[in-house]
Amino acid sequence: MPLTSKHSETYNDALIALAAATQRPANVVNLAGDYAIRVDLEYSRYVLATNTAEGLSDETYPAGSWLVRIFQSQIGGLPDELLADATDEWLIDAFDSVLTHLEADGKKIFADADFGDVSLLKPPTHVISVHSQITPAPRLRCTTEGSALQE
Repeated sequence: MPLTSKHSETYNDALIALAAATQRPANVVNLAGDYAIRVDLEYSRYVLATNTAEGLSDETYPAGSWLVRIFQSQIGGLPDELLADATDEWLIDAFDSVLTHLEADGKKIFADADFGDVSLLKPPTHVISVHSQITPAPRLRCTTEGSALQE
């Protein structure tokens, strides 16, 4: 089924929401004739989000219909590895759940962003006090002979 402008309008809110949650660009991609929202993450990982098991649909979303999956891309023609998946009525709740599953399964890596969780931000621990290292410049006084004397 080709992607039409009607599809683009339907998925626009979902694209914006997932892009905001991940702080990365989100795109609608064609996966063997079915469409999904894709967001590329660090270290060859990516998120796929659909509102049905088969792909994106224009139909009214049934409760619990958003499926969000995180994959690890493989090299050498191997199929990509499914790291975690979750479903929920709301896209962002499904995204939050899949991140929780990823961490619970021990598959979260240090480079994974904390996607908007400002409670995890920590102030720098190596602040240098600049004031204690500043030596004031000597004060100079001009004389009538045109030379400068240090006070």
